[in-house]
Amino acid sequence: MDIVDIATRDAVEVEASQRLAKVRGVFERDNPKGIIVTDEGEYDGIITERQLLQSHVEDGTKVGAMADSAPKIDRSSNVRDVARMLVEGGTKVAPVFENDDHWGMISADAILESVLDNLEVLSIEQIHTDSVVTITEDTNIGRAINLLRENGISRLPVLNENEKLTGMVTTHDIIEVAVRDVDKPTHGDRAGDRNRVLDIPVYDVMQNPVETVGIDSTVRDAVDVMLEHDYGGVVVTPTDEDDVVAGVLTKTDVLRALTFTEEEYLDVQITNIDLLDTLQREEIRRNIEEVVGKYQRMNVQHAHVRLQKHKEKLRGTPLIQCQIRLRTNHGQIAGSGEGYGADSAFRVALDRLERNVLELKGTRSDEQYEGQLLRKLNRL
Repeated sequence: MDIVDIATRDAVEVEASQRLAKVRGVFERDNPKGIIVTDEGEYDGIITERQLLQSHVEDGTKVGAMADSAPKIDRSSNVRDVARMLVEGGTKVAPVFENDDHWGMISADAILESVLDNLEVLSIEQIHTDSVVTITEDTNIGRAINLLRENGISRLPVLNENEKLTGMVTTHDIIEVAVRDVDKPTHGDRAGDRNRVLDIPVYDVMQNPVETVGIDSTVRDAVDVMLEHDYGGVVVTPTDEDDVVAGVLTKTDVLRALTFTEEEYLDVQITNIDLLDTLQREEIRRNIEEVVGKYQRMNVQHAHVRLQKHKEKLRGTPLIQCQIRLRTNHGQIAGSGEGYGADSAFRVALDRLERNVLELKGTRSDEQYEGQLLRKLNRL
């Protein structure tokens, strides 16, 4: 299937010379998935709500300074390739071109809607993320923003004092408070207002009740919920408990699943692939396979490498955070690390991944030994 029938021409565009205040207004008024930035009519980049949250720029800044790169999609591309490009570009929207002319936009939602019938065969347990960052009801907005940035995520389940799910906070919820309300002209000192907003507990802004899906549901069930409520992800719960967090399933997880292949070599996806410097995909794949090979009983279905750039630099080289996550027959295994440049960050993350793989190998060996010992004891 290609995207010729699902891409849309209804793309919101702004000129790079426009001020950021206009973009904020467009998001508040029209709630688009993203806005195409052009420079004298030529494609320059894309801007999303998430970028607004992660920035500290003033409203007078020109939009062009905030424009982020997004993959240029050919209108004749197939869905699998486009899903991969969105995941690796770290975006939910991208411009579509016909030849060299800007034609429209493709979104993650459009892709998911087009493949709904095919998602019945996938279970949530197969592709969800079981390592979840959570917060408590009294966590303030400032701390929530830091967690969102540090972990490169867009939602945080909220737990009460009994560690039961009571709400959800997303980047959109925080934008509503930290951006729009602070910018109202009726406020006094802007800096003081912003500080007061950051001290607000998330309990005051979280979504409640929370839409959840059981871990034994199909991926289609989850996507139906996400599309119906315009959510980027949902909380996954155990079969018999709807207030316990067992994981999170996002639209990105589903897009990534669409790109899974049955090829003999390890399938590796890289988010924010533009941050790679001297590293090549083949080298990354080979290194991960070498680590996995140290535990022969591990079968890896998929590997995801995520890169995130920080503002800090050393002699012009940015500080990069790298996370490697493997989906295996023994569950999910991850390793993360930081370094100046993608190569350095990947090496640190790979080293930690190897430690975790070997630790799992040792744990399995201990369990086997314990089982053998118990069987012998039972015979006495």
